[in-house]
Amino acid sequence: MHPISLLQTGLVAALKADPALLAITGADGVFDAAPTGRAPPYVVIARHDVLNRDGDLAPGQEHRLQLHCWGDQPSRQRALDMVARVVAVALALEAPGLTLSHIGHVRTDSVIDADTGLARAAVALRVFSELLFSS
Repeated sequence: MHPISLLQTGLVAALKADPALLAITGADGVFDAAPTGRAPPYVVIARHDVLNRDGDLAPGQEHRLQLHCWGDQPSRQRALDMVARVVAVALALEAPGLTLSHIGHVRTDSVIDADTGLARAAVALRVFSELLFSS
């Protein structure tokens, strides 16, 4: 499996299992692709890039992720509450098939979307990983 798939699968599963995030978004409020026809609040992985960072013994990767936290009101507070949970979950992340050696919260940007009038926060994460080899 590709490192993007392994990390993204682990992240989505961990976010869907977080009770505090689910209290905000509801049971079906975390997506690995933008939902259609779903009203906020929700969290979506908007972008996931990977750069090769091979080590001596194992293929390594630097993942750069951007998650969008869409609130259901014009106040940024709901979106920022989701960001807090996304960051907390990410910092404790485990992804089967990968060894995660560094997880960092790079930045958070927030905006009131001109089209919807709702708040959206974009959280950027950086993760270093190595593929686990099975024998």
